Amino acid sequence: MKDITKKYTNGEVTIVWKPNQCIHSTICFKGLGQVFDPRRRPWVTPEQATTAQIVDQIKKCPSGALSYYMNNETEEPVKVETETIVETSPNGPLLVYGNVAIKDAAGNLTKKHNVTAFCRCGASANKPFCDGSHKRIGFEG
Repeated sequence: MKDITKKYTNGEVTIVWKPNQCIHSTICFKGLGQVFDPRRRPWVTPEQATTAQIVDQIKKCPSGALSYYMNNETEEPVKVETETIVETSPNGPLLVYGNVAIKDAAGNLTKKHNVTAFCRCGASANKPFCDGSHKRIGFEG
């Protein structure tokens, strides 16, 4: 699967979107539809809301597909200073809140911050991460 990263900015904040991590929870556009609208191209228009509104909405992304950085700072994603919490999402992924380091079979290390969604159904094409396949296969658990 191709690793794609797209960036959108309003001059103050840059929204980073990694479509391969997206589980299509719809939280982004149900909460801030004027910025996140999958029917438009581009689907992200950050000039439609304040930076504070954008940051608050991105923090609700359950997969971590959306992140942000302030343009006057480095491009590092905002790190969460908290304990790690694991939550089972009904009929969906395993959500891990906090800073997590994941090592794949080839030994490559990926660091995640905020929320990471791990596949629980076994159907993801982006294992160990959830890609929303649980909805397509009708996973219950």
